Amino acid sequence: RRSPRSSPMSAQEPPRPPPAAAESPEPEPGGRYEAVVPHWFWCKVTDTRERWVPFSAQDSERLEEAHGAGREQDDVVVPTSGGRYDVHLRTRQRVAVYWEEEVSEVRRCTWFYKGDKDNKFIPYSESFSEELEEAYMIAVTLGEWKKKLESPNREVIILHNPKLMVHYHPVASSDDWVSTPTEQGRPRTVKRGVENIAVEIPNGEPLQIDHLVFVVHGIGPACDIRFRSIVQCVNDFRNVSLSMLQAHFKKAQEQQQVGRVEFLPVNWHSSLHSTGVDVDLERITLPSINRLRHFINDTILDVFFYNSSTYCQTIVDTVASEMNRLHQLFLQRNPQFKGGVSIAGHSLGSLILFDLLTNQKADPEEDEHCAQGSRTTSSTGGIEEVKEILKKLELSEYCDVFEKEKMDRQTLFLCTEKNLKEMGIPLGPRMKILHYISSKTEMKVSEPGSPSQQGDSSEDVRNCQYRDVGLGQVSANYPQLNYKPTIFFAFGSPIGMFLTVRGVKRIDPNYSLPTCKGFFNIYHPFDPVAYRIEPMIVPDLEFEPMLLPHHKGRKRMHLELKEGLTRMSVDLKNNLLGSLRVAWQSFTRSPVPALEAGSTEAEAEAEAGTEKQPDTKPEEPPAAVKEETPLINVGKLNGGNRIDYVLQEKPIESFNEYLFALQGHLCYWESEDTVLLVLKEIYQTQGITLDQPLPGSQ
Repeated sequence: RRSPRSSPMSAQEPPRPPPAAAESPEPEPGGRYEAVVPHWFWCKVTDTRERWVPFSAQDSERLEEAHGAGREQDDVVVPTSGGRYDVHLRTRQRVAVYWEEEVSEVRRCTWFYKGDKDNKFIPYSESFSEELEEAYMIAVTLGEWKKKLESPNREVIILHNPKLMVHYHPVASSDDWVSTPTEQGRPRTVKRGVENIAVEIPNGEPLQIDHLVFVVHGIGPACDIRFRSIVQCVNDFRNVSLSMLQAHFKKAQEQQQVGRVEFLPVNWHSSLHSTGVDVDLERITLPSINRLRHFINDTILDVFFYNSSTYCQTIVDTVASEMNRLHQLFLQRNPQFKGGVSIAGHSLGSLILFDLLTNQKADPEEDEHCAQGSRTTSSTGGIEEVKEILKKLELSEYCDVFEKEKMDRQTLFLCTEKNLKEMGIPLGPRMKILHYISSKTEMKVSEPGSPSQQGDSSEDVRNCQYRDVGLGQVSANYPQLNYKPTIFFAFGSPIGMFLTVRGVKRIDPNYSLPTCKGFFNIYHPFDPVAYRIEPMIVPDLEFEPMLLPHHKGRKRMHLELKEGLTRMSVDLKNNLLGSLRVAWQSFTRSPVPALEAGSTEAEAEAEAGTEKQPDTKPEEPPAAVKEETPLINVGKLNGGNRIDYVLQEKPIESFNEYLFALQGHLCYWESEDTVLLVLKEIYQTQGITLDQPLPGSQ
């Protein structure tokens, strides 16, 4: 029997038809027999319903190669689905690597029949498929059709000709003694080879992993409106990320700079509820409205558990140990991995991560570096710092210019516009750099006079810099992570509310998380659980959050329309009020000569004009503010960059905010805009940018 081609297949290629399909899809009677090309499937069971799902083309090739090499006797293990599942060939089982999940059956499939319920094709068992293939081979070779076979379930399959093969399902008989196979009943279609059935074989994932992200869930075992688990939701997030990479990082993919980002779920809910607390709650729960009380015990109470020192310790221990375990296991399975690690939390999960990160211990060298500010230890280190600053400002292409001029951080801060012009830096980048220098200089000037630091030594400042943010935290021993996260992403996060309730009125602009330099607070405008962070850092300034650009590169049409109508209504109101004022003044004034009337009319117009100005001025700033928002200094929590990012609501959501509030809190897993921001920020740390910068993005 011929084995399929085993040449490696790029993950980005579209699925190819198996070779047999291309050579001879339907042989003529008495023609040459071509062996069927198998494809591997696994059985997905949901609510006792079975569905056979094909492996990707590259996974199937890998499994077939191991099968063809006769390695089944050694119980060889083949990693599939990007390394998240292992297939044990001998036992035909698919096992999850990083989380607990029911083992799935795996099958090498060649022959299929159409199911009763959903018209999807179901593969025959491997042994019966071999019988069918043998009968088919004899029929093709000898040209003898109308072959009749009996399945293990005593059902009849008839091979009429290469294009017509039928499976007869037996009719239930009242006579149990008569169980002979019959051709009565509704016939079902039989197909040979995966290329002849309507099934979409997925593209494989890129083998290269550039970055690892751990995702921590919020309250309860369900994470979205369909009551799916964190594993299923993170699968969606990962799938969206693969499509976003293909759409927005095509150039980098073609140059093989980009592979993919791996997202792994972190589950703490099951550990918390396996402590026996559910039994204790059950004893004291009232019998009425049973389902509602069970829902509250299983979900809402997680917030109260986290505010209890006993169960808070269980939760933070579980989250930290699980992330450390997953990190270690991932490195064992991917020894070539050199990328960074980031973390993301949804709802309460983001608060757990924030508390963990605020209690991480930075290296002594980093503490020294933070205390000394702009002082550099060596000229090489200074140049690297300048490169980091340029990377943050998305000006990496000018790194060589600054390196050639031997610019370190200190000399960068002494630069004037004339110096930058002489270096050949264009106007746009020049403005960005000068604004960055001025914002950092202002921050330094304001440091000595701030109430928390006045009269303190730098040692005292270092010791108390975490005290404010940690105020009111539950008393627990916060474990240390084995790595330093690159970025912390919070989705639909109540961090701001919890800090306020704990008594933290203001976050020091100079505060940053000890081991994590990036922090993004992403939320839907109707999310009832989400709160902002930036107003706690800059309380005296009112400004809008950053509007997340749509992944297709423009603002949603209904938002543009809404803004246009708002502007129009303000203009109409101002014009109407101006006209009414002029009319009222002309009525109330006494008659005057025509010459004076001309002057008073001019005065009235001048007055109306001066009175109109305050109304029209607020109309202009929004446009200006929107362009200026990225330049607002919001402290060091995200390395000087903006923190709060708001999604654009969909047109249907804007009809009723209350109706879509719950959906707003659970929408992040399938949000292309959220995923694209995560990918953009992760790859920006590696100096890789989008093919086309999105309008309004930082």
